[in-house]
Formats: sequence, C-alpha cells, structure tokens
Amino acid sequence: MKPYITREESLYPRLKDREYALGYLNACWEDGDDGVFLLAVYDVAKANGGLRQLAKKTGLNREHLFRMLSEGGNPTLSSLRQLVRALGFKLVFEPARSRSSRPSARHQAGRPGRRGSTRAAHRLPLSA
Repeated sequence: MKPYITREESLYPRLKDREYALGYLNACWEDGDDGVFLLAVYDVAKANGGLRQLAKKTGLNREHLFRMLSEGGNPTLSSLRQLVRALGFKLVFEPARSRSSRPSARHQAGRPGRRGSTRAAHRLPLSA
C-alpha cells in the first residue's frame, strides 16, 4: 500500500456530489484566476464521466476540450456556457458586494425567500 493518496484520489470522489462540486467551482471562480477555474471545470468533468462524455454532451471535440480547459485555455463564452450546462450547472450574475457590506448569516436567515444561513453562504455565481 502506498503511503499517500493522489489529489485525484482525494478530490474526485467528493466532486461526484453536486453540492460539493458547486462549492468547488464557485470557490475557484471567486479566486479570480482563469486557469484555476478552468482546472476546476476539468476536475468536475473528470470526476463525473470524463472528457469523452463531456465532449458528447457538448458536441465539442475532445482535443479541443483539453486545450480549452488547460491553464492557458481561453474558451469562448458560448463554449463555457455549453460546458457548464453539460455539467449540470448554470452561470448566474448578481450584484457584487464588498465583504464588509454583506449582511450577516443571521440577517440572511431571516430574509423572506432564504432557506437559512447555509443557503446564503453558498450563493455565488454558479448554481445547480
């Protein structure tokens, strides 16, 4: 038995859970580094059927997907939309707020239409 586990062995089983994958994608999106986000999309795709399956769902060439999801990849907006949709998510835009102006979790929990502080804490640009 090897004395360590790889990144993929640790991460990919967790990325099969939609809520975990959503949090992972959002955290990488919030990082602000395009390469980090594209790697996150790659990781979610690999954990949930691989790039071949993603290529079939999107109608995009598998080799093109590899290039697009590399650190230096630069997918078009329509390609990114196809990828995110094929993974079962959608892009959502909302007003940007500074951390200091965000309502507290307690305040969020009391607002109509909210399902508690957990929901409010996970409200980021991508949604399931």
